[in-house]
Amino acid sequence: QVQLVESGGGLVQAGDSLRLSCASSGGTFSRYAMGWFRQTPGNERMFVAAISWSGDLTDYEDSVKGRFTIFMDNTKNTVYLQMNSLQPEDSAVYYCAAAKKPIAQWDVEYDYWGQGTQVTVSS
Repeated sequence: QVQLVESGGGLVQAGDSLRLSCASSGGTFSRYAMGWFRQTPGNERMFVAAISWSGDLTDYEDSVKGRFTIFMDNTKNTVYLQMNSLQPEDSAVYYCAAAKKPIAQWDVEYDYWGQGTQVTVSS
């Protein structure tokens, strides 16, 4: 059973940066595609970014392209989401997820989820 634990969320001002971390345990990290999703109250969970299990392919939601970067450290079984130039509309609970496939974008493709970390961006 894979367990995912996110950290790094917080309250920042518009234009600031944050780095989210997602530590994985209980599985072979290199055999999972990893993704980040976000959710605001009353709305569906939305795709933010994904990285292939090999680490050589990434995918981003259009509104975060050029501002967010997903990357992984296999030595630490951790995937990161570097978020720059944050805007109030980026405020959400951010979830890390793992999929037992080379790469995945849709939430239904993911098998394991973390508990989420809150990101709040003030204007």
